[in-house]
Amino acid sequence: MRRRDFTIGVLLASAAQSVGAQEASKQRRIAVVRPSGSLALISDTGISFYRAFFAELRRLGDVEGKNLTVERYSGEGQPEHYADLAREVVNRKPEVIVVSNDAIAQAAHTTNGTMPIVMVTGGDPIQAGLATSLARPGGNITGVMVQQAGSKMDGKRLQILKEAVPSVAKVAYLELSAYWGEDEASLHEHGRRLQISLTGMLLRESNPTEVQRVFAELAQNRPDAIMVNGRAELTPYDQLIVELANGSRLPAMYPWRDYAEAGGLMAYEGDLGEIGRRAADDVHEILYGAKPGDIPFYQTTRYELVINLKAAKAIGLTFPPALLGTADEVIE
Repeated sequence: MRRRDFTIGVLLASAAQSVGAQEASKQRRIAVVRPSGSLALISDTGISFYRAFFAELRRLGDVEGKNLTVERYSGEGQPEHYADLAREVVNRKPEVIVVSNDAIAQAAHTTNGTMPIVMVTGGDPIQAGLATSLARPGGNITGVMVQQAGSKMDGKRLQILKEAVPSVAKVAYLELSAYWGEDEASLHEHGRRLQISLTGMLLRESNPTEVQRVFAELAQNRPDAIMVNGRAELTPYDQLIVELANGSRLPAMYPWRDYAEAGGLMAYEGDLGEIGRRAADDVHEILYGAKPGDIPFYQTTRYELVINLKAAKAIGLTFPPALLGTADEVIE
């Protein structure tokens, strides 16, 4: 009897392993959508979010070209076409949509309220009507929340900028004009507390030509410093933005560490690597049976200040020792 029981157990285990192997080898298909920039950015050699995203998927056994197909899309920095793009992606019927823009996520959800979506958002998914709670979203969307402190993040960046350059009184804020209305009131409030006035460097679309235009106009309204919004629409152009800001010889405060690594003066925001890994974890869970509505939204808790001393030297800026002491990383 014992021998028979053992044999059945081995057969059952073998069958389970066979099913598991078939499940693991099944071809999966996901869509990754950016609001702007080249499709080449959506790769393991692209920006740090995607490097971490694809590395985590590989660690979990989801390997592009082996058992995973990745379809890539860009909104090309044109907000008026985001809804059409979302419908196109949904009609392709991927198993999961990964998106880093709230408007595209909202449009995809409106088009199909059951297709799983993993979103990286700087907003509030509950307020946007995309989740009933953060712990249990309840619908077809989950993901990662960055800047969960909302407009307080801009206030923190302004405060750091003021500590670095105490004389700063006028700051130009790089943002897309479509979103300026969302930012303006809170930015002015933060500025008043620090005796800083803010003006918008507003892009009509997110592309290199528009970035160059607003920097060319900067001389007409000469500010004391520049601050850059953290939206995904701007990250494809971090190198260009840094080059133009450095060329203006103005202190600049950036969101992500990618900007500081590209030669920018300083950056303060969450860790894009952590955000990419968390998004990949959600994708993997959904591909293997989890429901988005049962996966909690992850809220970033780790923020890092990165200071670039080479950039400071180039514009003749000396950082206060106290501020240097609080930096998570100092690039020599």
